Amino acid sequence: MRHTVRSILAVAAATATIMACTGGSAASAADAPYDVLVFSKTAGFRHDAIPVGIQTIRELGAVNNFTVTATEDANAFTTDNLAQYETVVFLNTTGDVLNAVQQTAFESYIRSGKGYVGVHAAADTEYDWPFYGELVGAYFSSHPAIQQVTERVENRAHAATAHLGQSWVRTDELYNYRTNPRGSARVLATLDESTYSGGTMGADHPHTWCKTYQGGRSFYTGNGHTQASYGEPAFRSMLLGGLRYTAGRSKADCRPETGYTALYDGSTSGWSQAGPGSFTNSEATLTSVGGMGLFWYSAKEFQSYSLKLDWRMAGDDNSGVFIGFPPSGDPNSAVDNGYEVQIDATDAADRTTGSVYGFKSADLAARDAALNPPGEWNTFELLVEGERLQVFLNGVKINDFTNTVPARSLAGHIGIQNHGTGDDVSFRSIRIKELGGSNPNPGVGPIRGGGKCVDVSGSGTADGTKIQLYTCNGTGAQNWTVSGSTLRALGKCMDVAGGATADNTRVQLWTCNGSGAQNWSAQADGTLRNPQSGKCLTPLGGATADGTQLVIAPCTAAANQKWTMP
Repeated sequence: MRHTVRSILAVAAATATIMACTGGSAASAADAPYDVLVFSKTAGFRHDAIPVGIQTIRELGAVNNFTVTATEDANAFTTDNLAQYETVVFLNTTGDVLNAVQQTAFESYIRSGKGYVGVHAAADTEYDWPFYGELVGAYFSSHPAIQQVTERVENRAHAATAHLGQSWVRTDELYNYRTNPRGSARVLATLDESTYSGGTMGADHPHTWCKTYQGGRSFYTGNGHTQASYGEPAFRSMLLGGLRYTAGRSKADCRPETGYTALYDGSTSGWSQAGPGSFTNSEATLTSVGGMGLFWYSAKEFQSYSLKLDWRMAGDDNSGVFIGFPPSGDPNSAVDNGYEVQIDATDAADRTTGSVYGFKSADLAARDAALNPPGEWNTFELLVEGERLQVFLNGVKINDFTNTVPARSLAGHIGIQNHGTGDDVSFRSIRIKELGGSNPNPGVGPIRGGGKCVDVSGSGTADGTKIQLYTCNGTGAQNWTVSGSTLRALGKCMDVAGGATADNTRVQLWTCNGSGAQNWSAQADGTLRNPQSGKCLTPLGGATADGTQLVIAPCTAAANQKWTMP
């Protein structure tokens, strides 16, 4: 196993978290040292948990390499004084706690790239200061009696929530908020209102979130009303993660996120293993075993989309995310026909984390600044728009690649690699948002299926020219235009020979004539149907070789009948 100094850093980080939860006293060198200001002034209700909260943050600092200054003196909010701190905690503050001059100093502090942590009643603070309201994310509205609740953890990549399961049962005072912060923040956890009484926000009740704001970083949690909260290891770890994120010691994608569909969030339905090895599936986490193989989403091909997934290396490990490959039980098919976005922090520039393997290096300076070390979670976004791929790491763009190889495409299946024994990489929360209208020339381009393209034989233009399956090559013989219900190439139409409806009637090129033989309808299941016959475009005999005649056959939605349209 190729475990290097990065493994030591991972162990140190894990050890620090454990010691923080248990109140250990040994200092950790996992993070560069930093300074935290804890502010707990109140001009309204005063929480009796404030002293224990301060003590908890001091204990966290003692074992995680940061110092803590606690104050209730608003005069600490000057430009010069704030400059010494990487992040400021508003710990159960209430009411109007800063004057206009102090507010201006704090605004400048955030805009300089520093951090803010809001705990519980921090949302019950400074209602007449718009900057603060946007920074915290939402203002307090009301709360029911203290009671037990189930929190649903929807982001398990952030340092504040990575240690949690998908649900977290605890007891606290549960805030309702005046607005939903989801549109401006990345929600990390929500309250399940069906598990307690008094919730007013409905099915979407954010309770912990993070965001970037005017150059700075913000983390807020509604937890932390009771003294007992600060003795909970899970809550202490949440506080530590919020501090590390806002101090810039742990990176996270805190951009707002809506509209994604889960491909994997614990269930492997729709996934298939190609080649040797496998992935274990435990607590909604996939971890690679052996290989070289590929765990791929076989249920559907994708064309233009945003794919997000969370990943973690154990040490100096190797894996990757494959996109744009045809369906196959051979993992080498993905290597030969698709593209890999690499996960390996120590390889050559075009083969390291964030690179398009063998084709384009990531921006290494941007990558290094955005990358969390082994032992911590990272988030990829792979944004595919036509034949352009942009790679984001923890919300930072680190690569911009355009496919110019005619035989390859960014459209196709997606998968994650199990590279081999000793390469231990884990994945969580694989999700996708399909993008409509992102093709720069919608309705114009190749028709792809099974890793090949629909092709006019020999680029011929005579009536009756064979339409076949062929390796994608970017020629005009493979450039189809969707025009109404017709498919056109080289100035003519895709046609069912003689307007017949029998199984295995050949498909040909023919002068456009408006007949039913030339009408085609793309179906939601990926098939391409000729409505006149009620049958689908199919390679004859299910063959995949270059030159295979395309015919019509009964629609079964089998893999060889699924096509990606331009």
